[in-house]
Amino acid sequence: MTVARAITLIRSASLSDVAEYAYAATAPAESRLIFLAGACPLNDDGSTAAVGDYAGQAAKAVENMRAALTASGASLEDVISTRVLVASARREDLVAAWEVVRDSFGDHDVPSTLMGVTALGYQDQLVEIEAVAAVLDS
Repeated sequence: MTVARAITLIRSASLSDVAEYAYAATAPAESRLIFLAGACPLNDDGSTAAVGDYAGQAAKAVENMRAALTASGASLEDVISTRVLVASARREDLVAAWEVVRDSFGDHDVPSTLMGVTALGYQDQLVEIEAVAAVLDS
């Protein structure tokens, strides 16, 4: 079964191709937008997963984001943009988290923002991923 996707990723020859994502994306007026709360690296019992591990927490946050998308009738391929928050001032930590997120999306390289922040809300939390998705309901 082929699923119609609402998302169109936009690229521009006048912008650098160094970025590992599209610079913009659109969704048609008839699409249903889904605004996800920040996906956190929390286990089912509420404890923080992969304490001290940026890549491990990014992987758990992506797993939790997938669950929220599924509950909303969507998937990673329906995401129109992301914001990846990393509790660190070190570029290496941001990149470790980003690489996991980027690889999770594969060829669906949605517009994204990667930000170092001072702190996140849960004990030992290092990564959080915000996302917006758009779907075309049948």
